[in-house]
Amino acid sequence: MVSGHAPADDTATTAPVADATVAAPDIGEVPAARGTPRPRRAELGARVRFEGRIWEVVAVVGATVRLAGRDGGTASVLASHLFADPAFEFVDAAGPAPTPQWGLFESAPARERERALAWQRHIREVETGLPGGPGSGGTPRPEYDPATRLLADRERAKADELASLGWPQASAATVRRMRRRYRAQGLWGLVDQRSRRPSSRTGRADERVVTAVLEALRRQRGRSKGTLTGLRTVTGQILDDAHGPGAVALPPASTFNRLVHALADPMELPGRPARTATTPARPFTATVALRPGEMVQVDTTRLDVMVVAADGRPMRPELTIAVDVATRSILAAVLCEEGTKAVDAALLLAEMAVPHPLRPTWPAALAIAHANLPYQRLLALDQRLEHAAARPVVVPETIVVDRGAVFISHAFLAACETLGTSVQPAPPRTPTAKGSVERTFGAINTLLLQHIAGYTGSNPTRRGPRTDAEARFTLPQLQDLLDEWITVCWHNHPHEALRHPVLPKTALTPNEMWGALLGITGYVPLTLTRADWLELLPVRWNAVTDRGIRIDHRTYDHPCLNAHRGQPSPTASRRGRWEIHTHPHDLRQIWIRLPDGHLHEIPWIHRDHVHQPFNDRVWRHIQTALARRADRDRHEADLADALDRLLRQARPATSAVPPQTPSQRLPATDTAAPATKPDTTGGHASARPAEQDGGDSLQAAAQAGHRGQDSEPHDEGAPHAGAFVLYDAQSEADQW
Repeated sequence: MVSGHAPADDTATTAPVADATVAAPDIGEVPAARGTPRPRRAELGARVRFEGRIWEVVAVVGATVRLAGRDGGTASVLASHLFADPAFEFVDAAGPAPTPQWGLFESAPARERERALAWQRHIREVETGLPGGPGSGGTPRPEYDPATRLLADRERAKADELASLGWPQASAATVRRMRRRYRAQGLWGLVDQRSRRPSSRTGRADERVVTAVLEALRRQRGRSKGTLTGLRTVTGQILDDAHGPGAVALPPASTFNRLVHALADPMELPGRPARTATTPARPFTATVALRPGEMVQVDTTRLDVMVVAADGRPMRPELTIAVDVATRSILAAVLCEEGTKAVDAALLLAEMAVPHPLRPTWPAALAIAHANLPYQRLLALDQRLEHAAARPVVVPETIVVDRGAVFISHAFLAACETLGTSVQPAPPRTPTAKGSVERTFGAINTLLLQHIAGYTGSNPTRRGPRTDAEARFTLPQLQDLLDEWITVCWHNHPHEALRHPVLPKTALTPNEMWGALLGITGYVPLTLTRADWLELLPVRWNAVTDRGIRIDHRTYDHPCLNAHRGQPSPTASRRGRWEIHTHPHDLRQIWIRLPDGHLHEIPWIHRDHVHQPFNDRVWRHIQTALARRADRDRHEADLADALDRLLRQARPATSAVPPQTPSQRLPATDTAAPATKPDTTGGHASARPAEQDGGDSLQAAAQAGHRGQDSEPHDEGAPHAGAFVLYDAQSEADQW
């Protein structure tokens, strides 16, 4: 027969073989550890795989093996050539055992480790005759000499020896079983596995109680949390509903609390802050970007500061920013009063893709010409950089957004498609997917907002009692202040996450990191005109009537509509309606696409009467406060007059005059109920109707708005007149 490799029979005895054999590779007589192949002999009738076919050994002649195939073919192969074939194997041989778990042996109790080491010495003596194994030296004892005693005899001798030493249950079968375990698992197989039984988290608790606790925890997930006592009450109700009243008793309070701590997620325990996520926390992986614009994270949050809205009331604005992961630069930041719209997200795209102009009130040191950048080379590519601020200009490749309605709207997706930007929604309930932008929000609150009048604090426990009265800045003023802070402070402040490979110990600023990466990635200018800005505005479809375009009690008209009044649009799928573009934050005009393919501006018929922009929220407020008392045209004129008065009265609220209530801001002649006028002498509001001196109050408000800083003292936190300039995106686009 021919020697190969395969597991051996533990009960077989070692005896000389009289048949012709061919020497196979010497594998020795060392006890095989787990994962080591053991001898297998290619005797007559053995089935082997050779050259991709299955053969049966029919004869062994000298060094030649005779093989017979299933199809009747035969082959004579040298044994050395047979064993050298890479595909050679015994078909019925089991594969190697898994790698032994050596580290588990150290976790076993000391007493069990000592017992396993003693068993190892005895098994080695049974198999090789020497307690130390092959090569340990010495002479085998007569009863364990493999040359004279069979394996079965050596096993019986070892059983008798262990019994005389006082080992319990030391029979020959026990010795044979331990020898098999040692050959299969190594030293770990000799450890008593009963000492390694895992302990249950719930101990001896009733399985019905465990099931009820898990159900109670599931019911509270995603809801406001209570106490352990309340959870115990819910668990008792679940047990009564499932098994009947009093059928299963609740454990004592201390035992129940330990059971809850063993079963509940640490973030779901009563007393911990509520977590809205219903799935386990995912592993955190840092986001890596190697070039500017490779990944830009966009998100919206409500700021911790009060500002004066367009109607004069204090409110907390919403901020939408875009943060470049590679440079940690704030590419764009847009403030809005309430409810970020798709046009705000589209404006965000336009701001990050074009140079930011240097405002007239900013110092010349903030120009990009004074930044640590290859200014002359950039200016040769883009002339707009000559009067731009020192802020990165990046066309994003990928934008990571949450699943808010604004960022998955058709307007935003269409704007991204126009710029060649892909949109990647973040996984639901995973704030770590936008870690850079989330951390930037915290930095804005810490470094800027807490130093502004009207700061509310991060939570109600840190909020002062008069934050509404401390509001001094209007939304355009805060926007200008935020833009200046981003340019001056944020982009020139070292960031610990920005490191250069040449200077790994030095934290770089966003502008320095942008300059370092700019030499690798280059700069490609993107030109956006006023027409591009109008295309990014949200779209609605309206009919053109004889009197113009009617939208929410507002009439828009222009002579360019004369040829199209009462006519259907060329877009048949919209039932004859025309494509209208609107600006949600400035409803004084709309834009219509005429058959020539261009967008034409259509003003509101009362635009000359209302000189300030207004949004849909202010218009709805006017409609609610003003009841209709005349025909449609007269009612629209009354709405425009009330709107103009409201916007004018909101101006003094930005200085020393405290914000007023909506009933105080609207004249009583335009409201359904009479309003009271605030007493300017420092007392309480008088019950005198405001209509008696409504004109005087408007005139006084207008005069107060035109008076300089010297005529009336202002609070310390009030902005200086003329210190902030309202940024108009359309006029800036015309300049470029």
